[in-house]
Amino acid sequence: MHKTKAEILTIGDEILYGQITDTNSQWMSAELDKVGIKTVRKTTVSDSREDILKSFEEAESRANIILITGGLGPTNDDLTKPCLAEYFGCDIEMNEKALQELTSFFQEKGRELTEINRQQAALPTCCEMVSNILGTAAGMWFERNGKVFVSMPGVPHEMKRMMTDTIIPKLQQVFNTDIIYHKIIKTIGIGESWLAEMIKDWEDNLPEHIKLAYLPSMGQVRLRLTAVGNDRSLLESEVNDQVTALHNYVSKYIYGYDDDSIEAVIGQILTTQNKTLAIAESCTGGYISHLVTRIPGSSSYFRGSLIPYHNDLKIGILGVEKETLEADGAVSEATVMEMANNVRRQLGADIGVASSGIAGPNGGTAEKPVGTVWIAFADGEQTITKKLQLWKDREVNIKATAIAVLNLIRISLLEKQE
Repeated sequence: MHKTKAEILTIGDEILYGQITDTNSQWMSAELDKVGIKTVRKTTVSDSREDILKSFEEAESRANIILITGGLGPTNDDLTKPCLAEYFGCDIEMNEKALQELTSFFQEKGRELTEINRQQAALPTCCEMVSNILGTAAGMWFERNGKVFVSMPGVPHEMKRMMTDTIIPKLQQVFNTDIIYHKIIKTIGIGESWLAEMIKDWEDNLPEHIKLAYLPSMGQVRLRLTAVGNDRSLLESEVNDQVTALHNYVSKYIYGYDDDSIEAVIGQILTTQNKTLAIAESCTGGYISHLVTRIPGSSSYFRGSLIPYHNDLKIGILGVEKETLEADGAVSEATVMEMANNVRRQLGADIGVASSGIAGPNGGTAEKPVGTVWIAFADGEQTITKKLQLWKDREVNIKATAIAVLNLIRISLLEKQE
Protein backbone atom coordinates (compact mmCIF):
# COMPACT_ATOMS: atom_id res chain seq x y z
CA MET A 1 0.00 0.00 0.00
CA HIS A 2 1.41 3.36 -1.02
CA LYS A 3 1.93 5.47 2.11
CA THR A 4 3.21 8.89 1.06
CA LYS A 5 0.42 10.95 -0.48
CA ALA A 6 0.37 14.53 -1.64
CA GLU A 7 -2.37 17.00 -2.41
CA ILE A 8 -1.78 20.06 -4.58
CA LEU A 9 -3.68 23.30 -3.99
CA THR A 10 -3.56 26.09 -6.56
CA ILE A 11 -4.96 29.35 -5.25
CA GLY A 12 -6.33 32.16 -7.38
CA ASP A 13 -9.55 33.40 -8.96
CA GLU A 14 -7.69 33.94 -12.23
CA ILE A 15 -7.42 30.15 -12.65
CA LEU A 16 -11.09 29.56 -11.87
CA TYR A 17 -12.12 32.31 -14.28
CA GLY A 18 -10.12 30.60 -17.01
CA GLN A 19 -7.87 33.63 -17.45
CA ILE A 20 -4.72 31.55 -16.97
CA THR A 21 -4.03 27.83 -17.29
CA ASP A 22 -2.75 25.87 -14.32
CA THR A 23 0.38 24.13 -15.59
CA ASN A 24 1.97 24.01 -12.13
CA SER A 25 0.04 21.07 -10.73
CA GLN A 26 0.72 18.85 -13.74
CA TRP A 27 4.47 19.48 -13.49
CA MET A 28 4.50 19.07 -9.72
CA SER A 29 2.66 15.75 -9.73
CA ALA A 30 5.03 14.38 -12.40
CA GLU A 31 8.06 15.36 -10.31
CA LEU A 32 6.57 13.91 -7.14
CA ASP A 33 5.84 10.66 -8.95
CA LYS A 34 9.55 10.34 -9.81
CA VAL A 35 10.45 10.18 -6.13
CA GLY A 36 7.63 7.86 -5.06
CA ILE A 37 5.11 10.41 -3.81
CA LYS A 38 1.61 9.86 -5.14
CA THR A 39 -0.63 12.85 -5.81
CA VAL A 40 -4.14 11.95 -4.63
CA ARG A 41 -5.93 15.19 -5.45
CA LYS A 42 -5.49 18.56 -7.15
CA THR A 43 -7.73 21.43 -6.12
CA THR A 44 -8.06 25.01 -7.31
CA VAL A 45 -9.28 27.38 -4.61
CA SER A 46 -10.75 30.87 -4.93
CA ASP A 47 -9.25 33.95 -3.27
CA SER A 48 -11.51 33.56 -0.26
CA ARG A 49 -10.34 33.17 3.35
CA GLU A 50 -13.11 30.67 4.15
CA ASP A 51 -12.46 28.56 1.05
CA ILE A 52 -8.70 28.54 1.59
CA LEU A 53 -8.94 27.51 5.25
CA LYS A 54 -11.44 24.78 4.41
CA SER A 55 -9.18 23.47 1.64
CA PHE A 56 -6.27 23.26 4.11
CA GLU A 57 -8.34 21.20 6.53
CA GLU A 58 -9.66 18.85 3.86
CA ALA A 59 -6.25 18.35 2.27
CA GLU A 60 -4.64 17.57 5.63
CA SER A 61 -7.23 14.84 6.23
CA ARG A 62 -6.27 13.09 2.97
CA ALA A 63 -2.56 13.60 2.47
CA ASN A 64 0.81 13.63 4.20
CA ILE A 65 2.07 16.47 2.03
CA ILE A 66 0.13 19.56 1.00
CA LEU A 67 1.77 21.68 -1.69
CA ILE A 68 0.33 25.14 -2.29
CA THR A 69 1.03 27.58 -5.13
CA GLY A 70 -0.21 31.12 -5.57
CA GLY A 71 -1.54 33.88 -3.39
CA LEU A 72 1.86 35.11 -2.15
CA GLY A 73 1.92 38.52 -3.84
CA PRO A 74 2.17 41.83 -1.97
CA THR A 75 -1.44 42.98 -2.48
CA ASN A 76 -4.53 42.59 -0.30
CA ASP A 77 -6.08 39.87 -2.44
CA ASP A 78 -3.10 37.56 -1.80
CA LEU A 79 -4.40 35.57 1.16
CA THR A 80 -2.27 32.43 1.32
CA LYS A 81 0.20 33.75 3.90
CA PRO A 82 -2.33 35.12 6.44
CA CYS A 83 -4.48 32.01 6.03
CA LEU A 84 -1.52 29.74 6.76
CA ALA A 85 -0.63 31.81 9.84
CA GLU A 86 -4.23 31.52 11.05
CA TYR A 87 -4.40 27.79 10.29
CA PHE A 88 -1.21 27.05 12.22
CA GLY A 89 -1.98 29.54 14.99
CA CYS A 90 0.98 31.90 14.82
CA ASP A 91 1.78 35.56 14.11
CA ILE A 92 3.33 37.11 11.04
CA GLU A 93 6.61 38.92 11.66
CA MET A 94 9.50 40.24 9.59
CA ASN A 95 11.86 37.39 8.74
CA GLU A 96 15.39 38.75 8.71
CA LYS A 97 16.75 36.13 6.30
CA ALA A 98 13.86 36.71 3.91
CA LEU A 99 14.34 40.48 4.15
CA GLN A 100 18.06 40.18 3.46
CA GLU A 101 17.44 38.04 0.36
CA LEU A 102 14.64 40.34 -0.81
CA THR A 103 16.83 43.44 -0.40
CA SER A 104 19.66 41.81 -2.34
CA PHE A 105 17.25 40.78 -5.09
CA PHE A 106 16.02 44.36 -5.59
CA GLN A 107 19.55 45.77 -5.46
CA GLU A 108 20.74 43.33 -8.13
CA LYS A 109 17.83 44.38 -10.36
CA GLY A 110 18.50 48.07 -9.73
CA ARG A 111 15.00 48.55 -8.35
CA GLU A 112 13.69 50.34 -5.27
CA LEU A 113 12.43 48.17 -2.42
CA THR A 114 9.09 49.76 -1.59
CA GLU A 115 7.28 49.21 1.69
CA ILE A 116 4.65 47.04 0.03
CA ASN A 117 7.39 44.83 -1.42
CA ARG A 118 9.20 44.80 1.92
CA GLN A 119 6.14 43.19 3.48
CA GLN A 120 6.78 40.09 1.40
CA ALA A 121 9.60 39.29 3.84
CA ALA A 122 7.09 39.13 6.71
CA LEU A 123 6.36 35.42 7.31
CA PRO A 124 4.44 33.28 9.83
CA THR A 125 6.68 32.67 12.84
CA CYS A 126 5.86 28.95 12.81
CA CYS A 127 7.23 28.30 9.34
CA GLU A 128 10.66 27.60 7.94
CA MET A 129 11.54 30.05 5.20
CA VAL A 130 12.37 28.61 1.76
CA SER A 131 14.60 30.77 -0.42
CA ASN A 132 13.35 32.01 -3.79
CA ILE A 133 16.41 32.94 -5.84
CA LEU A 134 14.34 33.83 -8.91
CA GLY A 135 11.65 36.05 -7.36
CA THR A 136 10.44 38.11 -4.43
CA ALA A 137 8.02 35.77 -2.62
CA ALA A 138 9.74 33.38 -0.22
CA GLY A 139 8.39 29.89 0.21
CA MET A 140 7.14 28.56 3.55
CA TRP A 141 7.54 25.09 5.07
CA PHE A 142 5.25 23.98 7.93
CA GLU A 143 5.31 20.68 9.84
CA ARG A 144 2.69 19.42 12.29
CA ASN A 145 1.56 15.95 13.40
CA GLY A 146 3.61 14.21 10.72
CA LYS A 147 2.12 16.38 7.97
CA VAL A 148 4.00 18.90 5.82
CA PHE A 149 2.54 22.04 4.23
CA VAL A 150 4.66 23.90 1.67
CA SER A 151 3.62 27.22 0.16
CA MET A 152 5.32 28.40 -3.04
CA PRO A 153 4.84 31.25 -5.52
CA GLY A 154 2.56 30.63 -8.49
CA VAL A 155 5.08 31.87 -11.07
CA PRO A 156 6.06 28.59 -12.77
CA HIS A 157 9.82 29.08 -13.11
CA GLU A 158 10.09 30.26 -9.49
CA MET A 159 8.07 27.30 -8.21
CA LYS A 160 10.01 24.76 -10.30
CA ARG A 161 13.39 26.01 -9.09
CA MET A 162 12.19 25.93 -5.47
CA MET A 163 10.79 22.41 -5.86
CA THR A 164 13.92 21.08 -7.56
CA ASP A 165 16.52 22.72 -5.31
CA THR A 166 14.84 22.50 -1.92
CA ILE A 167 11.36 21.00 -1.56
CA ILE A 168 11.75 17.58 -3.17
CA PRO A 169 15.13 16.80 -1.52
CA LYS A 170 13.71 17.83 1.85
CA LEU A 171 10.55 15.74 1.35
CA GLN A 172 12.73 12.71 0.59
CA GLN A 173 14.50 13.23 3.90
CA VAL A 174 11.29 13.56 5.89
CA PHE A 175 9.31 10.71 4.28
CA ASN A 176 10.37 7.15 3.53
CA THR A 177 8.97 7.06 0.02
CA ASP A 178 8.29 4.04 -2.16
CA ILE A 179 9.35 3.67 -5.77
CA ILE A 180 6.60 4.14 -8.36
CA TYR A 181 7.27 2.59 -11.77
CA HIS A 182 4.98 3.18 -14.76
CA LYS A 183 4.84 1.38 -18.09
CA ILE A 184 2.51 2.53 -20.88
CA ILE A 185 1.35 0.00 -23.47
CA LYS A 186 -0.22 1.69 -26.50
CA THR A 187 -3.01 -0.01 -28.43
CA ILE A 188 -4.88 1.07 -31.53
CA GLY A 189 -7.89 -0.08 -33.54
CA ILE A 190 -9.89 -1.48 -30.61
CA GLY A 191 -12.31 0.21 -28.22
CA GLU A 192 -11.84 0.33 -24.47
CA SER A 193 -14.70 -2.04 -23.58
CA TRP A 194 -13.68 -4.65 -26.18
CA LEU A 195 -10.07 -4.43 -25.03
CA ALA A 196 -11.09 -4.85 -21.39
CA GLU A 197 -13.08 -7.97 -22.25
CA MET A 198 -10.19 -9.50 -24.21
CA ILE A 199 -7.64 -9.03 -21.41
CA LYS A 200 -9.94 -9.72 -18.46
CA ASP A 201 -8.18 -12.94 -17.41
CA TRP A 202 -4.77 -11.28 -17.63
CA GLU A 203 -5.96 -8.29 -15.62
CA ASP A 204 -7.52 -10.48 -12.93
CA ASN A 205 -4.20 -12.23 -12.38
CA LEU A 206 -2.03 -9.14 -11.99
CA PRO A 207 0.00 -9.08 -8.75
CA GLU A 208 -1.54 -6.93 -6.03
CA HIS A 209 1.25 -4.33 -6.19
CA ILE A 210 0.78 -3.82 -9.96
CA LYS A 211 -2.28 -1.80 -10.97
CA LEU A 212 -3.82 -1.31 -14.42
CA ALA A 213 -5.46 1.86 -15.75
CA TYR A 214 -7.27 2.37 -19.07
CA LEU A 215 -6.51 5.71 -20.75
CA PRO A 216 -8.62 6.02 -23.94
CA SER A 217 -8.01 8.69 -26.57
CA MET A 218 -8.83 9.24 -30.24
CA GLY A 219 -8.82 5.76 -31.82
CA GLN A 220 -6.40 4.48 -29.22
CA VAL A 221 -6.30 3.09 -25.69
CA ARG A 222 -3.24 3.39 -23.49
CA LEU A 223 -2.82 0.75 -20.81
CA ARG A 224 -0.81 2.03 -17.84
CA LEU A 225 0.78 -0.48 -15.51
CA THR A 226 1.87 1.05 -12.20
CA ALA A 227 4.04 -0.94 -9.80
CA VAL A 228 4.89 0.19 -6.26
CA GLY A 229 7.72 -1.20 -4.18
CA ASN A 230 11.26 -0.70 -2.91
CA ASP A 231 13.40 -2.28 -5.66
CA ARG A 232 13.21 -0.48 -9.00
CA SER A 233 14.98 -3.17 -11.02
CA LEU A 234 12.65 -5.84 -9.61
CA LEU A 235 9.59 -3.72 -10.40
CA GLU A 236 10.75 -3.19 -13.97
CA SER A 237 11.34 -6.92 -14.41
CA GLU A 238 7.92 -7.82 -13.00
CA VAL A 239 6.14 -5.26 -15.19
CA ASN A 240 8.01 -6.41 -18.30
CA ASP A 241 6.92 -9.98 -17.57
CA GLN A 242 3.31 -8.79 -17.46
CA VAL A 243 3.73 -6.92 -20.76
CA THR A 244 5.05 -10.10 -22.35
CA ALA A 245 2.04 -12.00 -21.05
CA LEU A 246 -0.30 -9.30 -22.38
CA HIS A 247 0.96 -9.92 -25.91
CA ASN A 248 -0.63 -13.37 -25.79
CA TYR A 249 -4.03 -11.66 -25.67
CA VAL A 250 -3.85 -8.54 -27.86
CA SER A 251 -0.51 -8.44 -29.68
CA LYS A 252 -2.02 -7.29 -32.99
CA TYR A 253 -3.40 -4.16 -31.35
CA ILE A 254 -0.20 -3.14 -29.55
CA TYR A 255 1.86 -0.68 -31.56
CA GLY A 256 4.24 0.85 -29.01
CA TYR A 257 5.16 1.85 -25.48
CA ASP A 258 5.57 4.93 -23.31
CA ASP A 259 6.31 7.94 -25.57
CA ASP A 260 5.86 6.13 -28.90
CA SER A 261 3.42 7.76 -31.33
CA ILE A 262 1.65 5.91 -34.12
CA GLU A 263 3.20 8.21 -36.73
CA ALA A 264 6.71 7.53 -35.38
CA VAL A 265 6.07 3.79 -35.41
CA ILE A 266 4.85 4.00 -39.02
CA GLY A 267 8.07 5.80 -39.89
CA GLN A 268 10.14 3.06 -38.25
CA ILE A 269 8.29 0.32 -40.16
CA LEU A 270 8.67 2.13 -43.49
CA THR A 271 12.36 2.69 -42.82
CA THR A 272 12.94 -0.94 -41.83
CA GLN A 273 11.13 -2.21 -44.92
CA ASN A 274 12.76 0.44 -47.15
CA LYS A 275 9.35 1.63 -48.36
CA THR A 276 8.14 5.09 -49.36
CA LEU A 277 4.71 6.62 -48.81
CA ALA A 278 2.42 8.98 -50.71
CA ILE A 279 -0.94 10.28 -49.47
CA ALA A 280 -4.10 11.51 -51.19
CA GLU A 281 -6.35 13.34 -48.75
CA SER A 282 -9.82 14.70 -49.28
CA CYS A 283 -11.85 14.92 -46.06
CA THR A 284 -8.74 15.08 -43.84
CA GLY A 285 -7.40 18.12 -45.70
CA GLY A 286 -3.71 17.41 -45.11
CA TYR A 287 -3.93 16.31 -41.48
CA ILE A 288 -2.51 12.84 -42.17
CA SER A 289 0.46 14.41 -43.93
CA HIS A 290 0.90 16.77 -40.98
CA LEU A 291 1.17 13.83 -38.58
CA VAL A 292 3.59 11.95 -40.81
CA THR A 293 5.89 14.96 -41.27
CA ARG A 294 5.97 15.78 -37.56
CA ILE A 295 8.58 13.03 -37.27
CA PRO A 296 12.21 14.09 -37.82
CA GLY A 297 13.70 12.28 -40.80
CA SER A 298 10.32 11.63 -42.44
CA SER A 299 11.71 12.94 -45.74
CA SER A 300 13.54 9.61 -46.13
CA TYR A 301 10.25 7.72 -46.56
CA PHE A 302 7.53 10.31 -47.26
CA ARG A 303 7.29 11.27 -50.94
CA GLY A 304 4.51 13.83 -50.59
CA SER A 305 0.76 14.28 -50.75
CA LEU A 306 -2.08 15.64 -52.84
CA ILE A 307 -5.22 17.24 -51.42
CA PRO A 308 -7.78 17.20 -54.25
CA TYR A 309 -10.69 18.45 -52.19
CA HIS A 310 -12.99 19.18 -55.15
CA ASN A 311 -14.06 16.50 -57.62
CA ASP A 312 -12.64 18.32 -60.64
CA LEU A 313 -9.20 18.14 -58.99
CA LYS A 314 -9.68 14.47 -58.20
CA ILE A 315 -10.19 14.01 -61.93
CA GLY A 316 -7.77 16.55 -63.36
CA ILE A 317 -4.84 16.23 -60.96
CA LEU A 318 -5.17 12.83 -59.30
CA GLY A 319 -6.62 11.01 -62.29
CA VAL A 320 -9.74 9.54 -60.72
CA GLU A 321 -12.10 8.42 -63.51
CA LYS A 322 -15.03 10.80 -64.08
CA GLU A 323 -17.28 7.76 -64.50
CA THR A 324 -16.28 6.50 -61.02
CA LEU A 325 -17.29 9.75 -59.39
CA GLU A 326 -20.54 9.93 -61.32
CA ALA A 327 -21.49 6.35 -60.56
CA ASP A 328 -20.26 5.98 -56.96
CA GLY A 329 -19.56 9.48 -55.69
CA ALA A 330 -16.47 10.92 -54.00
CA VAL A 331 -17.20 9.10 -50.76
CA SER A 332 -16.99 5.53 -51.99
CA GLU A 333 -14.80 2.48 -52.03
CA ALA A 334 -14.19 2.77 -55.76
CA THR A 335 -13.02 6.37 -55.48
CA VAL A 336 -10.53 5.83 -52.62
CA MET A 337 -9.15 2.78 -54.40
CA GLU A 338 -8.33 4.91 -57.42
CA MET A 339 -7.01 7.73 -55.23
CA ALA A 340 -4.61 5.44 -53.36
CA ASN A 341 -3.34 3.70 -56.48
CA ASN A 342 -3.01 6.90 -58.51
CA VAL A 343 -1.15 8.91 -55.85
CA ARG A 344 1.27 6.03 -55.42
CA ARG A 345 2.07 6.02 -59.14
CA GLN A 346 2.10 9.78 -59.63
CA LEU A 347 4.43 10.51 -56.71
CA GLY A 348 6.65 7.49 -57.29
CA ALA A 349 6.02 5.81 -53.94
CA ASP A 350 5.88 2.18 -52.90
CA ILE A 351 2.67 2.76 -50.96
CA GLY A 352 -0.31 5.03 -51.52
CA VAL A 353 -3.07 5.75 -49.02
CA ALA A 354 -6.24 7.80 -49.40
CA SER A 355 -9.14 9.25 -47.46
CA SER A 356 -12.51 10.57 -48.62
CA GLY A 357 -15.55 11.20 -46.47
CA ILE A 358 -18.18 13.52 -45.05
CA ALA A 359 -16.51 15.24 -42.10
CA GLY A 360 -19.60 17.29 -41.22
CA PRO A 361 -21.40 18.85 -39.62
CA ASN A 362 -23.36 19.20 -42.89
CA GLY A 363 -23.38 17.39 -46.21
CA GLY A 364 -24.70 13.99 -45.22
CA THR A 365 -27.50 12.04 -46.87
CA ALA A 366 -29.65 9.10 -45.85
CA GLU A 367 -27.31 6.75 -47.72
CA LYS A 368 -24.13 8.51 -46.61
CA PRO A 369 -24.67 10.28 -43.30
CA VAL A 370 -22.16 12.65 -41.71
CA GLY A 371 -19.21 10.63 -40.46
CA THR A 372 -19.16 8.23 -43.43
CA VAL A 373 -15.52 7.84 -44.51
CA TRP A 374 -13.69 5.50 -46.87
CA ILE A 375 -9.93 4.91 -46.58
CA ALA A 376 -7.59 2.84 -48.74
CA PHE A 377 -4.08 1.35 -48.87
CA ALA A 378 -2.37 0.34 -52.14
CA ASP A 379 1.09 -1.09 -52.75
CA GLY A 380 0.89 -2.20 -56.39
CA GLU A 381 0.02 -5.78 -55.47
CA GLN A 382 -3.09 -5.28 -53.39
CA THR A 383 -5.57 -2.57 -52.49
CA ILE A 384 -7.14 -2.69 -49.04
CA THR A 385 -10.15 -0.55 -48.16
CA LYS A 386 -12.10 0.18 -45.03
CA LYS A 387 -15.35 2.01 -44.35
CA LEU A 388 -15.62 4.11 -41.20
CA GLN A 389 -18.85 5.26 -39.58
CA LEU A 390 -17.78 8.10 -37.33
CA TRP A 391 -19.55 10.99 -35.57
CA LYS A 392 -21.12 14.37 -36.33
CA ASP A 393 -18.14 16.41 -35.10
CA ARG A 394 -15.92 17.65 -37.92
CA GLU A 395 -12.66 17.93 -36.00
CA VAL A 396 -13.16 14.57 -34.31
CA ASN A 397 -13.87 12.91 -37.67
CA ILE A 398 -10.73 14.34 -39.26
CA LYS A 399 -8.52 13.16 -36.41
CA ALA A 400 -10.19 9.75 -36.17
CA THR A 401 -9.79 9.21 -39.91
CA ALA A 402 -6.10 10.09 -39.75
CA ILE A 403 -5.50 7.59 -36.94
CA ALA A 404 -7.42 4.92 -38.89
CA VAL A 405 -5.30 5.52 -42.01
CA LEU A 406 -2.06 5.28 -40.05
CA ASN A 407 -3.24 2.07 -38.44
CA LEU A 408 -4.21 0.67 -41.86
CA ILE A 409 -0.63 1.32 -43.02
CA ARG A 410 0.73 -0.42 -39.91
CA ILE A 411 -1.49 -3.48 -40.23
CA SER A 412 -0.98 -3.85 -43.97
CA LEU A 413 2.81 -3.62 -43.80
CA LEU A 414 3.16 -5.96 -40.84
CA GLU A 415 0.80 -8.56 -42.32
CA LYS A 416 2.74 -8.55 -45.58
CA GLN A 417 6.02 -8.85 -43.70
CA GLU A 418 4.73 -11.86 -41.79
